Amino acid sequence: MTKRNIIVLFGGQSSEHDISCISVLNVVKNIDTEQFYVTMVGITKAGRWLLVEDTKEIEDGSWISSKVSAIISPDAVMKELVLTRKGKAEAMIRIDVVFPVLHGLYGEDGTVQGLLEMAQIPYVGSGVLASAMAMDKLYTKVIAQALHMEQAKYIAIMRQELDSMDTLIAKIEKVLPYPVFIKPSNAGSSKGISKAHNRSELIAGIAEAAKHDRKILIEETIVGREIECAVLGGNNPQASGIGEILASTEFYDYDAKYHSDESRTLIDPEMKPDIIEKIRKSAIAIFRAMDGYGLARVDFFVERGTHRVVFIEINTMPGFTAISMYPMLWEQQGFTKKELIGELIELAFLR
Repeated sequence: MTKRNIIVLFGGQSSEHDISCISVLNVVKNIDTEQFYVTMVGITKAGRWLLVEDTKEIEDGSWISSKVSAIISPDAVMKELVLTRKGKAEAMIRIDVVFPVLHGLYGEDGTVQGLLEMAQIPYVGSGVLASAMAMDKLYTKVIAQALHMEQAKYIAIMRQELDSMDTLIAKIEKVLPYPVFIKPSNAGSSKGISKAHNRSELIAGIAEAAKHDRKILIEETIVGREIECAVLGGNNPQASGIGEILASTEFYDYDAKYHSDESRTLIDPEMKPDIIEKIRKSAIAIFRAMDGYGLARVDFFVERGTHRVVFIEINTMPGFTAISMYPMLWEQQGFTKKELIGELIELAFLR
């Protein structure tokens, strides 16, 4: 069998850069090297694309000092990774497929997908439309509303409205009781998200969210269990079982996800079968409605008391860290990480 070349992208310019650098280690470790030559390309926070020759460079952070730049041209005939040193072309690697292990803006939002579409290079994950919509929480809500999915009540505001803060706060308080969540519309790993119990916390939370995006969502608080479901496939996507987030803090923020030893994930938690089935069907429904492809993790609340299934969001390139729910959910279904990565790459070629 002739080996094919896979280019694995990681890092990126988003607030989730560091998480991508962890995810990529698990992805690369589980690519079948009997079928693929693996070339890693790291994208720095400043936006430089660099050749990375060893995973040890990612582990110790030294990859950002690489002297070799890596360029994917949008030329649809070329289909090569151009390696340059000091501005001079040094080598070219034929690209058969790309695995963009990129979370957040400038990677998970349709931008890199657009480049690869222009170059007509197969790649893992959703296309431009699904990636862009799923990255934007506001437009995801519009799609979910069209599906008549239960969602938290919300108000969308724009950064320029902060110039009239008193009017803005009055509008929010008229519709939503405290506590409320404040979220940037475009951000991941809970970056920029906060919970406000009063007016001063609301003002501070809006200011923080505005650092991450010009569109901001203010949402009602849903009290209940936070549940996640994984989706895998192309034209006939399948849903995994469910997993539950047991956060160490009041909500599952960035620190609780990645820096707390007390936060836990529970695979296959006890729950009524009809609720589990509703979650699984809803996950596939939103995946299809968003024109998703390959993979996604879909998040829900199951409200305490009412047992309502409330849609939160969909992630088109979920994490692959040691504590990430997506690969763990499929392992529970009998997929090893190597089999899962192989299936995702095969789906890229099928498209």
